[in-house]
Amino acid sequence: MPLEIQEFNLSEERLEFRDTLRRFFEESSPITEVRRVMEGDSTGFAPDLWKVASEELGLAGIAISEDLGGQGFGLKELSIALGEVGRSLAPIPLFASAALAGRVVAAVGGEDADAFLRSIAEGEAATLAWVEAHGDWDPAAVRMEIAEQGAEIRLTGEKQFVVGAHAARRFFVIAREPGSHCDEGMGLFSVEANAEGVAIDAKESFDLTQPLATLRLDGALAKRVGHQGEAAPGIRIGLDEATALLTAEMVGGMQKVLETAVDYAAERHQFSRPIGSFQAIKHKCADLLIDFEGSRTAADAAVMASAEGDPERSLLASVAKSHVGPAGLRMATESGQIQGGVGYTWEYDAHLYYRRALASAVMLGDETMHQERLARLVASRRLEGAAQ
Repeated sequence: MPLEIQEFNLSEERLEFRDTLRRFFEESSPITEVRRVMEGDSTGFAPDLWKVASEELGLAGIAISEDLGGQGFGLKELSIALGEVGRSLAPIPLFASAALAGRVVAAVGGEDADAFLRSIAEGEAATLAWVEAHGDWDPAAVRMEIAEQGAEIRLTGEKQFVVGAHAARRFFVIAREPGSHCDEGMGLFSVEANAEGVAIDAKESFDLTQPLATLRLDGALAKRVGHQGEAAPGIRIGLDEATALLTAEMVGGMQKVLETAVDYAAERHQFSRPIGSFQAIKHKCADLLIDFEGSRTAADAAVMASAEGDPERSLLASVAKSHVGPAGLRMATESGQIQGGVGYTWEYDAHLYYRRALASAVMLGDETMHQERLARLVASRRLEGAAQ
């Protein structure tokens, strides 16, 4: 009998929503379809699936207000949708567009933000580009400077590890005022994907189901999002929300890894008995469950903190990312072990979830980065408390 995992923190309506999405992705994006897209071109993107998911199901605008053409729900509903995308490895840019670009634009705000959010809600895929050659996920490390030519703003340089680049119709690029440093002078700029001076170079990615790209800008025309000198707090809030949502997507994949391993252990027989009856396999399955439950709790706490505007949202986002990343890797590794040698062959799907776990563990900062960030946050609060 397939493994059933109980949900204790979802209302009846949210459970029904999750089950609807699960059926949709099982029917519209089975692993055979994921492999077809993966083994096709380098975009890793299924336009027809995205059209249905964004226009008919409204997933692109699920956390955008109804006034802007969205569904008017919140981050919890978006996290549920992302969990199902992570579970199925569906080749759609939901994370890049709704969780990354969408949340940062919403947090930065400004007079043009509504128009950008409306286009995202309508299914015009977007993404965020900020990491540069140094590989630092902290936006304060951005070195790209804007060039103002009269009333125009131009951007020149490269952005690395851009997720959803080939699906994006618009890039939101983090750059800074000339001569500025750290958060001072940090800004968010909109660049149309088909603008002159914009080039997208596909990069070989370990995660074959979610390719990354390099964005090259050569004097590309850009439009400022928000007000000059005021973007940094919104960028950081948006990235905290995106980090929490990424962990929710990761947990969706972890649940599939757990179910696959347990089901295999129950079905695979050796010495005339299921291998799941052997103590060593029981211990491995128990460890998988412990990692999953801890990760699910951490991710849910981070999402709810962001949804409620909790002052601890930054701390909880880093707690979740520093825990879920290593836990996801352990689960994917142990699942492959439980499935024996076949778990690492191309024909089986275990390696696809391992690749996604490894890539997601690094995206938006790895375990070490978030542990260091936690240390800084805790230390600063202690200093504030001592000064009061």
